[in-house]
Amino acid sequence: MDLAKFEGKYIASHTQSALYLRAEFASLFRLEVQMGETARRVPLDDFDRQILAILQKDNMTPQRTIGEAVNLSAPAVQRRMKRMTEAGVIQANVAIVDPAALGHPITIFVEVEVISETAEQIENAKREFAATPEIQQCYYVTGEADFVLVIVVPSMTAYEALTKQLFFGNNNVKRFRTFVAMDRIKAGLEVPVL
Repeated sequence: MDLAKFEGKYIASHTQSALYLRAEFASLFRLEVQMGETARRVPLDDFDRQILAILQKDNMTPQRTIGEAVNLSAPAVQRRMKRMTEAGVIQANVAIVDPAALGHPITIFVEVEVISETAEQIENAKREFAATPEIQQCYYVTGEADFVLVIVVPSMTAYEALTKQLFFGNNNVKRFRTFVAMDRIKAGLEVPVL
C-alpha cells in the first residue's frame, strides 16, 4: 500500500472520530448547562436540602413534622416548598405504585438506535416515546444507542405488540435491544441532597 494513501485513510478515519467525539462533548456540555440552569436560578441552602430529603422519602409528611425535623416553623417550610415548586426544583408530587399490582409485572429496558439523527427526527421520537403509557422513563443518551427506555407491560405478548408499533412500524428505527428485568433490586428517583 502506498504510504500517502495509508496516511490519507488514517487521517480521514481519525478526523471522523474526532468530529464525532467533538459532537458528543458539545451535546454533553449543552445538557450540563440545561441541567444546571435550575440550580443557578434557585440557590438552595441547608434547610431547603433537608426539606427535600424528607419530601423525597415521603411527600405526604406534614409541614409541621418537617419543620420540627429541620428547626423551622410550618409556615417557613410551606414558603420554601412553594418557592422550590415554582422554580421547578420540586417537579411533581406523585404516588409511586407497584407495577405488578396494576397488572404490569414485567419491566423491560430497551436500547433504541435511530437511522437519522436530525433534530426533527429526534424530536419526533421523543414525542412518540413520551406519549406511550407503557414507557415509564425515556432517556436520550450518548453512545451506540440513541435512546434508553424503561417499559412496563403485562406480558411478553403485549411487549411484542408494542415493538411492532414503536420500532418495527417506525422507519427511523435502525435497531433495538431488549433487556428483561429478572428482579427489581432498587427503583426510585430520589436524588442525593445532603
